[in-house]
Amino acid sequence: MRQFLKKITHPFLKLGLQIFYLKPRKYTYEGIEVIVHPDVFPPHLTLSTKIFLIFLKTKQLDKKTVLELGCGSGILSLYASKKGAITTSSDINPIALKYLKKASDKNQLTLEIVQSDLFDDLKNRTFDYILINPPYYPKAPKNIKEKAWFCGSDFEYFKKLFIQLSDHINPSSIVYMILSEDCEIEHLKSLAHVSSLVFDKVLEKKVAGEKNYIFSIKRETHLRDNKKVNS
Repeated sequence: MRQFLKKITHPFLKLGLQIFYLKPRKYTYEGIEVIVHPDVFPPHLTLSTKIFLIFLKTKQLDKKTVLELGCGSGILSLYASKKGAITTSSDINPIALKYLKKASDKNQLTLEIVQSDLFDDLKNRTFDYILINPPYYPKAPKNIKEKAWFCGSDFEYFKKLFIQLSDHINPSSIVYMILSEDCEIEHLKSLAHVSSLVFDKVLEKKVAGEKNYIFSIKRETHLRDNKKVNS
């Protein structure tokens, strides 16, 4: 992400990226094709989506319930569905969901698609896996497109996420979140701790000079229960 943000601050490259994203662009992974609208988070030039996809290759998702929270292009959802998961895709952006519906039909992959601000419209539901590629730059988003990048000047996205998350996981649930070294990881951990949630690093990947991490997130009580079972 650092390299990407450095690129977009250069006047000529910034102009080039603006031109590139003037129209919807195709993105493919292992035979799955999505069309990404300019108002949707772009997996093409960022690292996190590809790292997450490769990580999911190692996971047994067949017959598992999977939620991609804030799905954007939905490529993670489609890949999970291809691996046999019972998949739900949610996003606050209706344009993202419109394009994802077209992609699910074209790829003949079944998804439940839900417009929701985090878990607002996913009440009383838990999932085996929850996948999150969050906005993490502390700035107030000016529009729905910027909500894919900015988490609010006081990390409002994460505060709401962590409060809600505890109600949507059970002892066997696994939440995976990808973060860059560019974000304030220790601060996010402290926000999670307020809701009795803890981070556990499960992957560290350095690409193009930038470290990305995938964390699993669980309730502290679940971790204590697991330790008792294994002791």
